[in-house]
Amino acid sequence: MPKEKLTLSKIEKVRRPGLLSDGGGLYLSVARGGSKSWCFRFKLGGRQRTMGLGGVGMVDLHEARERARQCRELVHEGVDPIEHRQSERTVAAAKKAITFRDAALAYIDAQKDGWTAAYAKQWRDHFEAYAFPKIGDLPMQAVNDTTVVLRVIEPLWQTRTETAWRIRGRLEMVINWAKFHRYCTGENAARWKGHLKFHLPRPGKIRAIRHHPALPYREIPEFLPKLRKHRGIVAVALEFTLFTAGRQGETRGARWHEFDLDSGVWTIPAARMKKTRRAHRVLLNEPALAILREVGWLKSSEDDFVFPGINPGRPIGQHVMKSLMRYMGYTGIATAHGFRATFKTWATEQTDFSTEAIELALAHAVGSKTDKAYQRGDLLEKRRLLSKAWADFCLGLMPLAASNLVPFPRPVPGDGRAKAVSVSASSSQEGRGATQLILDF
Repeated sequence: MPKEKLTLSKIEKVRRPGLLSDGGGLYLSVARGGSKSWCFRFKLGGRQRTMGLGGVGMVDLHEARERARQCRELVHEGVDPIEHRQSERTVAAAKKAITFRDAALAYIDAQKDGWTAAYAKQWRDHFEAYAFPKIGDLPMQAVNDTTVVLRVIEPLWQTRTETAWRIRGRLEMVINWAKFHRYCTGENAARWKGHLKFHLPRPGKIRAIRHHPALPYREIPEFLPKLRKHRGIVAVALEFTLFTAGRQGETRGARWHEFDLDSGVWTIPAARMKKTRRAHRVLLNEPALAILREVGWLKSSEDDFVFPGINPGRPIGQHVMKSLMRYMGYTGIATAHGFRATFKTWATEQTDFSTEAIELALAHAVGSKTDKAYQRGDLLEKRRLLSKAWADFCLGLMPLAASNLVPFPRPVPGDGRAKAVSVSASSSQEGRGATQLILDF
C-alpha cells in the first residue's frame, strides 16, 4: 500500500513519466508526452500482467477505483480480468450482429406457447412477405432506425393499410424484445405514439374500416335451403358455423373429444380461442347436434377432426367456406364470419336476451375488470335458450317479432316443436351419402 492515496490535485499536477500507485493494484500511468491513464497490475498463475482501465479524461478517480475493485474480485476468483473483458466484448459484438430475421423468429418462438398455431404462422408469413426481403439480413441495431422501419411499412400504408399497421406493431414488439436482450439500444423506431404518428396518417383516416359482409338476418330462413342444396362436408361445416354463430377457424379445428353430445356442449380449448385465450363453451342447438350425428360416421378416433379435409389428418381448408359462398353468388354480400354479426343483430333487435348472454355466446369479453372478477359464470342456461331460439329462427319456425321476442323455456323431450327442429335439420340432409360428404361442395 502507498503511504498516501492519490488525490485529484496530485493527479492534475503530476508531469513526470512513470507509475503512481493508488493501492490495490490501481496505478496512474503518466506517458512521456504527458498523457495520463489508469491501469490495473495483477499477478495470476505466476504471471505479472497489466490491464488498461481508460484515460483520465474519460475515467475519473472514483470510477477507476471501482473498476480496480471489480478486477481484484475476478483475480480472487482465479479469473483473468483481461480475458474476461475480451469475452464480454465478444458476446456484446455477437449480440449486436444478430439479424432481424433471427430476432423475429426467436421472438415468435418465445411467444408461440401463448398463441394459436394460425396466429404464429400469420406472423411468419407477414415477415416473410414484407420484412425479411428488405431488412431480414440487417443487424438489429440497424433495424431500430426510423428510416429502416419506414422502408418496410410506408409502401403498404396507403394500399394495404391494415396489413401495414399490423406489421408496424409486430416490428415494435420485436425491437422491444431485442432491446430487452441488449441486441439494440435507443428509442423504439417502430412506436406509433409520439413518433410515427407525426409522419404517417392514422389508418382510420385513409379508408373506412371494412367489416365482413353480413347477410341481413331476415334473409337467413331463405339462405338455409339454398345452402342445403349443396352436398358435401364444406356445406355441412358452413351450416354448423351458422347454427353455432362461431368463427370458421373454430369449426375447422373442431375435434370430437371437444364435444359432449349428451349435454349438448362444445368446449373449445383456450389454445384455439382467437382473442380471449380462455376455454369457451358453446351450447349446441338441435340442428347443430343433428349435423354432428350425421358426420359421426367419419370419426375413427377422438382426435379426428369433425370436418376432415382431403388430406389425411387435416381439417377442411382455410378458404373453402369462402369459396362456397362465392360459388353460391354471395361475393361481397355475405361471408361465413359475417354470420356472427347477423346473429348479434338478430338477438339484439328480435329478442329480450341480455347483452351479456349475447356477447358470451360470441365468446366476447364482457364488462370491466371488476365485472369479470365477480361475474365468473357463463350464463349457460340462458345461452341454451338463446341458441335454441336462433335455430328456430334460422329454420323458419319463428316469425319475426313485431316487438322484442320474449325468451321461452326449452321444450321438453317429445315436444312437437323440438321434434320439428330435429326433423327439419335432418330431413333436408337426406341423401347425403358417404361418397357425397367428402366432396368439396
